[in-house]
Amino acid sequence: MTTCPPVGGVPLACPGGLARAFAFLGKRWNGMIIGTLASGPAGFAELSRALPGISESVLSDRLGELARVDLVSRTVREGPPLGVSYQLTERGAALLPALQALSRWADENLPATTTTGGC
Repeated sequence: MTTCPPVGGVPLACPGGLARAFAFLGKRWNGMIIGTLASGPAGFAELSRALPGISESVLSDRLGELARVDLVSRTVREGPPLGVSYQLTERGAALLPALQALSRWADENLPATTTTGGC
C-alpha cells in the first residue's frame, strides 16, 4: 500500500496493486490498445487505423511494452507478403472484464467528450 499524508488525522492509503495498474494502464494508449485487441488479432496497420491520433512510433513502443509484460503477443506471418499480427495473451484477456466495467462506468458517469479514438 502507498500511504498518503493524513487527512483529518487519518492516513489515507492506496493499494499498491491499484497504483501499479493505473501507472501502467493509465499510460496513454495502453488501455486502448488492449481494448481494441479485444475484438481479435490485428496487424499493425489495422491497429493504427483503429486508434486515430497515435503515431506509428508510439504504437510500436506501446506494443513492445505490452508484449514485454506478456499482455500482447506478436506473431510473424510468413509471406509473401510477410505480416505481423498482435493479439491478447491469456494475461491480456484477463484484463477485459475490468476494462469493460470501466467503460460502462465512464458511459454512465462521465460526460461525452471528444476522445483520441475508440476501441
